[in-house]
Formats: sequence, C-alpha cells, structure tokens
Amino acid sequence: MELEKLVCNSKATIKDVMTCIDENAKGIAFVEDDTGRLVGVMTDGDIRRLLINGYGVNDSIEAHMRKEFVYAKINDKPADIVAKFNYRIRILPIVNESMQLVDYASYDENVHMSLAQPQMSGNEYKYLMDAFLSTWISSTGNYITRFEKDFSNYCGVKYGVATSNGTTALHLALTALGIGNGDEVIVPDITFAATINAVVYTGATPVIVDIEEDSWCISPEKIEEAITPRTKAIIPVHIYGQPCDMGRICTIAEQNNLHIIEDCAEAHGAEWKNKKVGSFGIISCFSFFGNKVITTGEGGMCITDDEELNEKMRILRDHGMSKDKKYYHEVVGFNYRMTNLQAAIGTAQVERIDEILEWREHLEEKYREVFRDLRRVTLQANTLTDRKKISWLVSILVNEDKRDNILAALKANGIDARPFFTPLSEMEIYQKYARECKVSRMISKMGLNLPTTYEMNLEKIERIKFLIMSGLKEELNHRN
Repeated sequence: MELEKLVCNSKATIKDVMTCIDENAKGIAFVEDDTGRLVGVMTDGDIRRLLINGYGVNDSIEAHMRKEFVYAKINDKPADIVAKFNYRIRILPIVNESMQLVDYASYDENVHMSLAQPQMSGNEYKYLMDAFLSTWISSTGNYITRFEKDFSNYCGVKYGVATSNGTTALHLALTALGIGNGDEVIVPDITFAATINAVVYTGATPVIVDIEEDSWCISPEKIEEAITPRTKAIIPVHIYGQPCDMGRICTIAEQNNLHIIEDCAEAHGAEWKNKKVGSFGIISCFSFFGNKVITTGEGGMCITDDEELNEKMRILRDHGMSKDKKYYHEVVGFNYRMTNLQAAIGTAQVERIDEILEWREHLEEKYREVFRDLRRVTLQANTLTDRKKISWLVSILVNEDKRDNILAALKANGIDARPFFTPLSEMEIYQKYARECKVSRMISKMGLNLPTTYEMNLEKIERIKFLIMSGLKEELNHRN
C-alpha cells in the first residue's frame, strides 16, 4: 500500500480522517504537521469515541489526536520492531531522525500466534492510574485490601493475603503452618517447579508421587501409599485448569491429620462438586503471573477461612513486623508483599473473571469442534465426575514419538506451543524425593499446550490442525 494512503494533516477534520481510514482499510491514520513531521495517530476507535462524545465530523482532529504513540525508527532492528507490537498495536509508523514518516510495519497474525496473553479491556487502566495518582504505589493502598477481599469472596473463602507471586504464596502458606525440618509434604510429579521448591525452602522433605491418567492430577491412591509418620501436608495441584479429586484427598487428609495446601495457580474458577478450588485447603495459593486466567503481571495470593492463619501470614509477609508496634519484629519474616499498582490491575481483572473464563471455554470448544476427527489427538478431559475444569491453556495428548515433530511444525510456522512440564522425577535435583511415577512420565512425553488467547479463531485453529496432521505424518510444513 502507498504510504500516502495512511497519512493525513494535523489540520484535517474528523471526516477527513474517517475517509483516510476507510480508504486504507488499516484502521489507523498517521498525522503529520505542515513540515512533514509525524505528530500523532488516530484510530477508528478514536473516531468512534469522538462521535459518541458529541463532536461533529467537521471538527478538527488537532486537539484530539494521540500525541503519545508507539513508533519505530528506520535503523531499528526487526526484532526490536516486532517487540513493540501487542494486542492493541498492529501497525507501527517508521520514522527517520527528524520524525518524518518513511514507512510503516504491520503485524501479520499468521506469522506468530502467542501461547497466552493477558486480557485487559476493562477497568485495568482506570484503576491503575487511580492508584498511580494516589501516590500509594508500594505495598499499602486501598486496592490491595479490595483485591484481597474481592478475590477471596469469589473463591468462597473469608480471607485473602496478596503476595508478590505464586511461589512466595506457597512458601508463606507452608511457613505459617509451621512446616519445616523433619516434615514431609506430598506433591505431584507433574507441576511447575515452584510447588516443590517452596517445600524445599522450608527445610521440609518433598515426596513426589504419580498422577491420575485421566485427569493428569495427583493420584489419591499414590498419596495414601506415600504417607508416613512424618507427613504433614499434601499439595494438590489443579493442573492445567483441571480440579483434583478433592473429595478423596480431603478424606485422606482428615483420616491422617494432614494439612491441604491447594496449588490453584492454573485453575482460577475451577470447581469440584460445585465448590470452587481454593476453598478446600486450610490455605490455598494462587498465581497471577501474566499468562494466568487473571493477572497482576507478577503476583499471588493465599486464601483461608482460618482467622489465626490469616493474621499470621500477614505478619510473616511483612518482615515479621508486629501489627501493633511499628518496626518491632516478632518473628523472622519475609518481604512477600504485592504493590497497590498490581492490586489495582487485579481488582479490575476479578470484576471480569467470569467473562474471561467464558471466552476461554468457548475457545476450547472451537478447538474440540475442529479437532473432533483427529483420532490420534486427545484433548484434556472435560467430563470427569464432579469436576468442572476451566480452560487455562488448551491441552492435548498425541503419540509420544510424534510430539516433538508436531512441536517443531508449529514453531516453524510461528505458532507458540509448549510441551507439558518435565516431571519432577526426571530432574536430577529432585530425583531423590520421587517415588515411582510411571503415569506422569508417559503423559509428559505426549502433552502439548496450544495457543489460548482471545485472538484465536476457527481459521487459526484450522491452521494448527493442519500442522498437527503434518507432524503426525512427519511431513513438517515450514511455510511462514
């Protein structure tokens, strides 16, 4: 496309810009001043908002164009230009040293499909700026309290203690329960390393057990087999959005006087028998990392119904400082606090969590529809008794000897997919903690997580299907 079709003058009217955008079909116009300098941009969304707010088509855009915008320079490396794109920015102006427009770059969605992206189209920016302007930008502020309350209420639990990330949430929970040297904590073989690392931090001994073949979650039978007089806790991980069998796990814990610490990092909103995960453990832990269902960038939370544990975690989270006597430390604590800025984003995310879960569910259903005739592909189970999984990442199993072929085919075509977690029992630093884990080793070699973002559509899923079929036939398609 000729560059001229994307350009209008800063003295142009709203109607002029509408015409420009209509003709270039790119949804954007680059605005130059009389000297040819790029001074702003206008999108079709900007135009709609002006018209909704009562401006006329003959009004000038000069006072309304975006004067702060993302652009690239002519000497920028291609990788640096690509890094400027996000879900809002699809076209970048390219300028010379005098800010004169020399070219533009557009993002071709067929070149790259992200595995995961945060979805922030609600009050995230509004609340973030409110927190920023309040000057309460560190670990004190109204949004922290609000986020803790809103999220714990959503999970059906009384108290929430926001933390700096999901790993510190797990460590905080274990420490608050007094777990340490001489104790054992049972964990599943398929999980992110944070689960076992938090146990190791306390000085306790992790005990790695196998998973269920149908759910990929920790096996209740293997939990029972692993219990010893030193066992103090179980950490069931609701892997890839699938709830564990919390009925059997709770029974085992009660019979053996064990604590349950739920790891819900990947399962916000999942349910067992119509009760949300996070409401079964004495303490339950969540992550709000950027690829999670809702996010604060980095961040986590411990939730509990126990008032005493709630107070204890708050003290431990804040350097062990007395809540009644400033700078007087009652115990050795940690700096595991979340900032008010992060909590502001989290508050807005909680407002929309049901909406986010709904579009994720609909996306997974599209995958199921497109993949229904792929006999050698198994999607994550979604009809297990008493369990209501959520769609964190769309997850599939394929033949072990074809998995890497498929992964290579996807990546060669710019599609971000990832293999399942490597079993803890296969990593040298954790092997000494592991019991026999045949199922987890089998499942991990078959598993793939596929792109799960709001930008996915049937056409893109069909493309992924074609590449999976190519991988299954060992006919890798390297077209971009």
